[in-house]
Amino acid sequence: MTLTPDEVEAIARSAHEGQTDKSGRPYAEHLAAVAGGVRARGGDEHQIAAAWLHDAIEDDALTEQWLQEAALSRRTKDIVLAMTKRPGESPEEYAARILATPGARLVKESDLAHNSDPARLAVLDEPTRVRLTEKYARMRALLGLES
Repeated sequence: MTLTPDEVEAIARSAHEGQTDKSGRPYAEHLAAVAGGVRARGGDEHQIAAAWLHDAIEDDALTEQWLQEAALSRRTKDIVLAMTKRPGESPEEYAARILATPGARLVKESDLAHNSDPARLAVLDEPTRVRLTEKYARMRALLGLES
């Protein structure tokens, strides 16, 4: 039996408990925004589950072994793994893996949309804001998301 959407959300919230984003907000707010963005963009339940878990391995909130053993669809697991940045990986390699994984591009699009939110960026210091704005724009271009 696969974890329900509510169970996936609860696991993600618990795993990231006490973590904050770059602006000092509870990290679960970012996860909720990404999951909501995936839903609003027409994503399916596998993509929404992946949105809740998209940073869990990268942030050491959950292990890759946990993911492999979890009662999640192969599609959800593949998207989470695609979105997990690897040490020393170039942005081009990362984007290529996302593009090669069915469903991952939509989840990353939602992640980038929330990360690029001017209200979130406004609370950061200028050098960080500039660095992240350029980083997110580059990833959008690599994924073919420029509007």
